[in-house]
Amino acid sequence: MKQENSRKIKLLKMWEILKTETDEEHPITTPDLIDRLAKEGIEVDRKILYADIDLLNKYGYEVITERGRSNVYYVEDRSFDQSEVRILMDAVQSSSFITEKKTKELVNKLSTLAGSKRGELLKENVTKYFTVKSTNEAIFYSVDTIVRAIKGKRKICFNYFDLSIEGKHSFRMDKENPREKRLYLVNPVATIVDNGQYYLVCYDDKHGGELANYRIDRMDKVTATDEKISENKKVDIKKYKLQQFEMFGGDVKEVTFIASKSLKDVLFDKFGSNIKLRERDEKTLHCTVTVQQSPIFINWCCSFGKQLKVISPPSTIAEIKKHLAETAEQYE
Repeated sequence: MKQENSRKIKLLKMWEILKTETDEEHPITTPDLIDRLAKEGIEVDRKILYADIDLLNKYGYEVITERGRSNVYYVEDRSFDQSEVRILMDAVQSSSFITEKKTKELVNKLSTLAGSKRGELLKENVTKYFTVKSTNEAIFYSVDTIVRAIKGKRKICFNYFDLSIEGKHSFRMDKENPREKRLYLVNPVATIVDNGQYYLVCYDDKHGGELANYRIDRMDKVTATDEKISENKKVDIKKYKLQQFEMFGGDVKEVTFIASKSLKDVLFDKFGSNIKLRERDEKTLHCTVTVQQSPIFINWCCSFGKQLKVISPPSTIAEIKKHLAETAEQYE
């Protein structure tokens, strides 16, 4: 590299090496830093190196120096620490809507947030989940289109598929023209992640503005149109998610049940501080919670077998009995 260009790029390249290749556990010595710069075609001696480190610190690019027979340097500050990057990696690994190929790409990108040394260690120890992954490689393009459409208040159109018995894409067809794929034209409202899946919340003008959900990994050829959304619909997404994806969505009722103490953490995870617990005896808890009773809530109550028994109100008990009777009929 020409000397003039070398001087212009030297500080930038030095900071890049320190930022990406060092941390408190992996400092770089003066000779090694000089050698690394030399490999980039940048010649520098010790005295100039010391002055350059001081200059970086002066202008806010903090480089830690540990002085000795041969000084060592490292950059301590990171946008994300090791534990934060690990959490993000685990979230990507466990998400069903992210394909295997994209999962590997994202894990590699996330690892760089912790620096090259720690990043490699994180990748070596990343958890492999037994998660069924989507095969739709276009999902990130779809999400980008949806986000831009929501911001620009534009409608989107797309084709939608279900899975056949063989696990292949089976597109929903147009009712009037069965040979053509059905083209959905909707007003996008928001995106929701639930149970490892990614959903679009939207409404169709043909159905009176009623909200609907579509899995984004099953949407194909997502396109933003030039057509403005029909109305600026205000939706409480947090409430909607609880009603549609959790166990809330019916009449509000105060439900009391007896549960095994082994379910204490499960109850707090599901209801948080909304649940009232008191010890009933050595093995069970008396529990009261206010919920919007829905079929999902009834299923949840039945999922613990003898570990959970609803004792009031009578209407909830009746719904549970009905659900269990209908289930038992299938095995007669």
